[in-house]
Amino acid sequence: MAAIMQNGGERGARWRVAVWGMAALFLLLPLIAMQFTAEVTWTGSDFAVFGAMLLAACGSYELAARMTGSTAYRAAAGVAIAAAFLLVWVNLAVGIIGSENDPANLMFGGVLGVGLIGALVARFQPQGMARALVATALAQALVVVVALIAVTGELAPLFVLSGFFVAMWLLSAGLFRKAAREQVSQG
Repeated sequence: MAAIMQNGGERGARWRVAVWGMAALFLLLPLIAMQFTAEVTWTGSDFAVFGAMLLAACGSYELAARMTGSTAYRAAAGVAIAAAFLLVWVNLAVGIIGSENDPANLMFGGVLGVGLIGALVARFQPQGMARALVATALAQALVVVVALIAVTGELAPLFVLSGFFVAMWLLSAGLFRKAAREQVSQG
């Protein structure tokens, strides 16, 4: 019981169980879908990559949840991790610029790099994380500008998806700002 209370209380433990449970469900969904439709055809490597992505995302959230008892910080981390997960998954599955094989999609790796480097520089402190996520949103928007200049073809999905990701990065930044304000008021 003491360990549960130390890591955010029983409520936090339930959230972590829910996160890992949802990850297991997401990994099983394609397997179940393959039983009913020929539209879903995953190979063993597809399951391995998706499983590794889920493990990385849930493990990252687990670390963030253990770092603080702040609900705002946990929510901010959850939003940022979900955005990063979805960005990688969409790019691997269908691509945002053209198809999944279009090398222009590699620019989104730079977006994730900005976020990761910013988080490391900020040492995962909420105020610095807020700045890192704003920089990540700007990097996401910059990819759109570069794509407009360099890429020909259908760009509507790029605008819609990038707008979605910019919104997620900014939502996370706002939640980190809230966590920083809570930290200052408690200190």
